[in-house]
Amino acid sequence: MRTTLTLDDDVAVQIERLRRERDSSLKETVNDLLRRGLRHMEEAPKKRKPFRTRASRLGPPLINIDNIAEAIAYAEGEDFK
Repeated sequence: MRTTLTLDDDVAVQIERLRRERDSSLKETVNDLLRRGLRHMEEAPKKRKPFRTRASRLGPPLINIDNIAEAIAYAEGEDFK
């Protein structure tokens, strides 16, 4: 199949570099890269292990966070109470 394809500059540079390393034609290089990419896209994505965090006991709260004014005053270091 004959078609026209516009490549981004960075992609064209990488393809040209690879073509020279392999000493192959542009057609062979592009077809090989497309085959590999298509094969990779057809593969099922690998399942990742879920990220988990460990809970830690911090002890009893220092202040009552239900009272926002007290919490802000404590955070700012004011003499409150």
